[in-house]
Amino acid sequence: MSRIIFLILISCFSPLMEAAEKPNILCIIVDDLGFSDLGCFGGEIETPNLDALAAGGVRLTQFYNTGRCCPSRAAILTGQYPHRVGLGHMTTNDLGLLGFRGVVSDEAQTIAQALAPAGYRSFMSGKWHLGTPDPTQNGFEEFYGTLVSAKRFFDPDHLIRFPEGRKAREYQKGEFYATDAVTDHAIDFLNLARETPDKPWFLYLAYHAPHFPLHAPKEEIAKYADRYHMGWDQLRRDRLNRMKQQGIVPESTLLSPRSTWRNYGETKVGTNPAWSSLSEERRLDLARRMAIYAAMIDRLDQQVGRVFKDLKKAEEWENTLIVFTSDNGACFEWDPFGFDIKSSNQNILHKGEEIEKMGSRGTFHSVGSGWANAGNTPWRMYKHFNHEGGIASPGIIHWPSGLKSEPGSINHEPSHIIDLMPTAVAVADTNYEGELSLPGRNLIQQINEGTAKERTLYFEHQGNRAVRQGNWKLVALDDEPWELYDFTTDRSEMTDLSAQFPERVSEMDKLWNEWAEKNNVTPLPRDLGVKYLKPD
Repeated sequence: MSRIIFLILISCFSPLMEAAEKPNILCIIVDDLGFSDLGCFGGEIETPNLDALAAGGVRLTQFYNTGRCCPSRAAILTGQYPHRVGLGHMTTNDLGLLGFRGVVSDEAQTIAQALAPAGYRSFMSGKWHLGTPDPTQNGFEEFYGTLVSAKRFFDPDHLIRFPEGRKAREYQKGEFYATDAVTDHAIDFLNLARETPDKPWFLYLAYHAPHFPLHAPKEEIAKYADRYHMGWDQLRRDRLNRMKQQGIVPESTLLSPRSTWRNYGETKVGTNPAWSSLSEERRLDLARRMAIYAAMIDRLDQQVGRVFKDLKKAEEWENTLIVFTSDNGACFEWDPFGFDIKSSNQNILHKGEEIEKMGSRGTFHSVGSGWANAGNTPWRMYKHFNHEGGIASPGIIHWPSGLKSEPGSINHEPSHIIDLMPTAVAVADTNYEGELSLPGRNLIQQINEGTAKERTLYFEHQGNRAVRQGNWKLVALDDEPWELYDFTTDRSEMTDLSAQFPERVSEMDKLWNEWAEKNNVTPLPRDLGVKYLKPD
C-alpha cells in the first residue's frame, strides 16, 4: 500500500519537479558598451563581477548585434532580423516601409511570450525601445524602466512602472541613479517570482548605461579622474596587448588605424586625430569624458554584482542561464570631441572648474568618436556601422548546470543576438509557436558540441550593410562599394580583397540581396528618397 501511495505522490508532484528543473533565464543587455571595455575583454575598467561571470562561464568573441539599439532589442526579444519585424531603424521613424515602421510588428512573438507555455513568469527592468506602449502587453508580467532611449540618469520621473497602477520605488532627493534603480526593481521582481517556486522565471535586465548622457556618481568618477590622460592611442595599444594575452584575439591581430567619423546627416566627415595633436585644454576635457564613461561601467558592474549575489543567496545560481552582451558597439556620436547640447549636438570645450561639473545632473555629454574607437579596440568604426566596431559585442554565457565546457573557456564561433530566442526555447524545453520561423541557433548546443556548422549572417542599418559567410565578410558604408575581408587573417578589416576576388563579391552580394528582399530590408529608404529623421 505504501508503494502505491508513493507512486501517487510522485505522479502528483512530477509537474512541479519538472518545472523546477527548467533553468531560470537572465538576459543582461547594456547600452553602447565597446568590445574591449570589460576587464575580461582587455579593458582597464574595474568590472570584477562580470569578469568573474566570464571566469565561470564562456566568453563569445564573435557575438554579433545589429549596430543600433532599437533593431538589436527587436532581434534579441523576437529572434528575428529586425527589419522582418518592422524595426530596421528607430522607434521615432515610421518611414512607410515594411522593414522601417518604427514599432515591432504584431506578428512578432517575444521571448516572454514564447516561454509562457513552459510555465515561465517573465519580468523586465530597464530600456524597452520597441515602439509599443506597454511591455506587459508583450508577455512581461511586470515592468520598470523607460520606453524610449534613456536621457536622464538622475531623474526618477524618466522611468515608469507597468501595469498601470503599479508604484515604482520612491527615492530621497539626491539618491536616485537610474542604473541602481533598474537593479532595485529587478531584484524586487525576482522576489516576486520566488512567491511561486514551482515556476521558473525569465528576467530581461536592460541597462541604459553607458549610453550618453555621461552621468555617474561623483565617487565613481573620482576613481578614473587621472586614468585617461594618456589618451586614446595609448589606450588602444594597451587594450590590444591584454586581449592577446587573454586569448580574445589571435597574436597576429593588427590594430586598425584610427577610424573615420561622419556626423549625423554627414555634413562633416573626418578621421580621429592623434591624441598628441590636441591642445592641453582639449585633452583635459576629453579625459574627463572617458573617466565618466568608465565610471558608468564600473557602477553598472557593481549593480550586476548585486543581482548575482541575490541569485546565490536564493540558491538559484547553478541553474540560472545568464547571457550578457551589448546592443551595439561603442557610440561615436558625432565626432572626436563628442557633443554636449542635445538640441544642437554642438560641442563645448570645458575648462578649469567646469571640468568638475561634468557628469553631474543637468549636464549632457557624449564620449565622442576617439574614445569610442578605443572602446571597440581593435576594430574599425562604431555604433551605426556594419564594420566590426559597430556589430561585434562582448558576449558571456554562464550556466553551471547546463554548460559542458571548462569554466573560463573562450568560444570563437560566430553567433548572433538572433540566437537568444531559440536558445531560450531550447533550454525551456518548449515549442516555439510564433508565426515567423526562427533564423537563429541554440547557443548552448553550439557551445557544448563544439563543432558549429558554417553559417551566414546578415546586417543593414542606415544603408550600411554586411554579410558574414564563414570566414569571409562583405561590408560597405552607405552608398559605397563593397569591401571584402578574409577573417582567417584580417578581422581588423584592413586589407580589402574585393578587387582580387570579384566572383566571391558577386556571390555574397547575391546572398545579401536575397536576404534583404525576404526580410523587408529592400528597397532601402535612400533608394526611394526617404530620409531618416534626426534621432531623439
